[in-house]
Amino acid sequence: MRIAVIIPALNEEEAISRVVEDVPDYVDEILVVDNGSTDETAVKAREAGARVIREDKKGYGYACLAGIKAAEAPDIVVFLDGDYSDYPEDMDSLLKPIIKDGYDLVIGSRMKYREKGAMLPHAVAANLFFSLLIRLLYGVRFTDLGPFRAVKYDKLLALNMREMRYGWTAEMQLKAVKKGYRVKEVPVRYRKRLGRSKVSGSPWASLKAALKIFQTIIAVRST
Repeated sequence: MRIAVIIPALNEEEAISRVVEDVPDYVDEILVVDNGSTDETAVKAREAGARVIREDKKGYGYACLAGIKAAEAPDIVVFLDGDYSDYPEDMDSLLKPIIKDGYDLVIGSRMKYREKGAMLPHAVAANLFFSLLIRLLYGVRFTDLGPFRAVKYDKLLALNMREMRYGWTAEMQLKAVKKGYRVKEVPVRYRKRLGRSKVSGSPWASLKAALKIFQTIIAVRST
């Protein structure tokens, strides 16, 4: 199977080289989507061996969508963050259920093996709240809405993703559930990011993200 890795990045010059270099060698294509960086993120990503795509529309979903459009006919797409908080070498855990067992979407849960301080208390609390809300409204159990995930490319396209900002991951999981996809969570390691978080490190950004995720959970339920 042809595997593409998509890494949305905004001002991650400190981390991006290490992220790209730690992606397993069996991956066919690494795309770093520069979401309007003002530092050397794009330069360092290219030097590390990634193909760099520029997406100036700000938003995590916009960056992911640009990577999807630029990917060269993969069978599986893997998403991970550009801040070195994810462990790219844990990718095997995401891919095996798809390749060997036929799952459509596999989500890496950070809840079990996260490094102390890797997630701020309000981020942990929000994750717990949204997990409970999803279980109540959809009848499925998730422990995380984390970014590190693998999905079959054709199944991803069929989701017709619409949320272009903070609710991207929630929309993907919930639309997959509604379409009857085979979805699985696996534990992955998670460490303190390099540099300052654009979301959890800012109270205002955290609030905006939480509101958008809440809106997305409600909106997908009603469609």
